[in-house]
Amino acid sequence: MASQGTKRKRDHESSDSSIETTLTTDVIMENARQILQRVTKISDLIDKGSRKKATIGIFGKSGEGKSSLLSAIVGKKELLPSGCFGACTAVVTQVEANLDDSNYTAEIELFSKEEWENELKEAFKDIKDESEERNEDLIEIAVEKITALYGDDADQKTLEELQNDEKFTEIETFLSVSKKIISNSNLSEFTNEAASFIQHSESSSGDWFWPLVKSVTIKIPDCHKLLEHIVLLDLPGTGDCNKIRDDLWKTKLRECSSVWIVSAINRAITDRDPWGMLKHCIEELGPGGKCKSINFICTKTDDINLGAYIRSARLPRDQIPEDKDQKKTCILHRNEHAKTRVKEKFENSEIKKIFNTDNQFQVFTVSSNAFFDNSLNLESSETEIPKLQDDLRNLNKSINIEFTREYVNKAKGVLSLIHSDQLDNDKKVMEMKVIEFKKNLKESLIELEKYFKSIYKDLEQHLSKGVEESVNSCVASTKKLIASNKEGRGFHKILRALCKNYGCYWSKNWDVVLDLNKSLAKHLHKNIYDDFCKIFPVTGKTEKSVQEQTDKFSIIQSDSAYPRSDILHHIHNFIKIEETKLKAALNRDIVDKKKDIYSSIQITIVNEMASCYQQAAAVRGTGSMKKMQDLLINTVDQKKEDMFEKAKTEVLKKFNHFKMDIKSTLENELQETIERSHTQTSKKKWMDVSREIEELERLLDHLSD
Repeated sequence: MASQGTKRKRDHESSDSSIETTLTTDVIMENARQILQRVTKISDLIDKGSRKKATIGIFGKSGEGKSSLLSAIVGKKELLPSGCFGACTAVVTQVEANLDDSNYTAEIELFSKEEWENELKEAFKDIKDESEERNEDLIEIAVEKITALYGDDADQKTLEELQNDEKFTEIETFLSVSKKIISNSNLSEFTNEAASFIQHSESSSGDWFWPLVKSVTIKIPDCHKLLEHIVLLDLPGTGDCNKIRDDLWKTKLRECSSVWIVSAINRAITDRDPWGMLKHCIEELGPGGKCKSINFICTKTDDINLGAYIRSARLPRDQIPEDKDQKKTCILHRNEHAKTRVKEKFENSEIKKIFNTDNQFQVFTVSSNAFFDNSLNLESSETEIPKLQDDLRNLNKSINIEFTREYVNKAKGVLSLIHSDQLDNDKKVMEMKVIEFKKNLKESLIELEKYFKSIYKDLEQHLSKGVEESVNSCVASTKKLIASNKEGRGFHKILRALCKNYGCYWSKNWDVVLDLNKSLAKHLHKNIYDDFCKIFPVTGKTEKSVQEQTDKFSIIQSDSAYPRSDILHHIHNFIKIEETKLKAALNRDIVDKKKDIYSSIQITIVNEMASCYQQAAAVRGTGSMKKMQDLLINTVDQKKEDMFEKAKTEVLKKFNHFKMDIKSTLENELQETIERSHTQTSKKKWMDVSREIEELERLLDHLSD
């Protein structure tokens, strides 16, 4: 025993010295892992890959500087070729850290052979449409896809001729795999190899594979401090009527915990498109998602016409230096003016009223060119790229700290339970304590059920009111939305595209956005909005929030009938840690379930209207627009009572399933925790782990600091 004690003392001393080194989260995690392994031989308590990353959604048209912005943020000039974002399809592109090796990697998800064949048939149908109803936007997109992939004049062929082409066979073979991986340690070679999958070129046709791509994930080495726990996600707006891409786009949208709106500074105030994109998606981001903040990023600040700006801004001559600082002075003056105007626009916008960001709205004025090029006469800090990098580092660090704290707490819980084994315990007291824990669990579940019943009743009342308002107004709102006077003589083309895309249409430039499903869901969403924001707040907690109830839930009560003792202290410690870990997992699950509940209204409406949309999209010939309009209006009128009642029922059903999942998870996991605390204390292993627990507590103190 003496030799063992000496050995353990040496272990402890070496561990103490390691704690005195620079304590990054990685060092703390490794120290905790070693402490745990030294005692239990367990090394991995948490699967790091199981944690979802924070997603930052980036809105902005092609040409606004998104590619240059992201290249500057990760410090890799021309990592992303200009135009790789916003190619004419809705390819979802995301950038994250490569945590596996030192290569640049692109994971490219492809359409299946069958999916591409269906897309190709639709593209040729659009191109060959000679009727008055032909939609020029859809034709342009179809031509771009076909010529990009198959070469010049491929759009002039028939589908049958194209299928007999040698290139067609190559593409079919190419699509025999669902994912393509590109990996290279050389940045230039990687960019060249990946370009054909993420970039659109109007100057050369053929062998550009982006039409076959659903999504691209680009992984960058040496940037774990920026992006270890963060994904930068491009959210392109497009008139493409591909439902697979559209569904993927909406799913990704609901994952965003933050949004960046990107617009060139000279159009930041006047350009409606980025604001239109955000407004159209606001429900998926706010009540139907988890977005906590919005950044408006004005790009290309170094691009300025000095004479024109001095005249338009009416800058006094005495404020303008005559030397090389003149351009810098004008740039910084315009930057401050843009920040003020953008903030004013946001404060007065409908977005501010709908989406409560708790003042988490910032404006950045950035120059990606000047960040890399010192000759443009801006200090690095004046490009504001470092400010965005600091924002990302701080977010990444806070996630890392929470992740590390969860790991160390779990290790402490394991050792607390082991330590309780070593203490003398009264078997009868322990059995009575287990009975008390089980009683507390039962009573807490009863209280939680009361809460859920109250919430269910409120939701049902508000949904019923929403159903009534929807039934009364849906026909009129449908007529208004699909009225032909919106875009003059060409509206029948927009209407057909809306039907083809199952009730939603947005033009390539987002200047026209029509969503019949969202319009039909409007009153149901409006009536549950206030309650939904209280039940599932995006930031913080409310008295009515589910998170508040789960955080209060505990099987440890302060008015215990049993006197405090060392063994009960360690058992309580173990249970508290297990409860904290369980609540953290539940709170992540609550966000996902919330999105399912909220989106179920619109999904139900789409499903009810789907056959009508298909029929309307197939209508051709003289008077086709009137026929499409009548079909849509009559279907809404015929289905209205049943459709909105189904939407209400679906919300309540999903909420009920959500309640049952929360309760059963709490009951099953805490029941197992009680059993573990009881069975473990009945064993005797005689291992003193008090020092290790103290070491873990010091690690937790460092995390708090």
